[in-house]
Amino acid sequence: MDKEQILRERIKASASNGKLSCPIAFKLAAELDCPVSEIGRLADELKIKIAGCQLGCF
Repeated sequence: MDKEQILRERIKASASNGKLSCPIAFKLAAELDCPVSEIGRLADELKIKIAGCQLGCF
């Protein structure tokens, strides 16, 4: 499994009701050593919304 597929699986597993909280998105980025923007891009592709974002990153 390549890194992007791992990211997709982790995003789907961390989402609840089609939403992923901003703090969890940042945590995934740190754990998986990828840019936060990559988490946002993949979440968009998966039709998962980033919820509770206070920094405007997503």
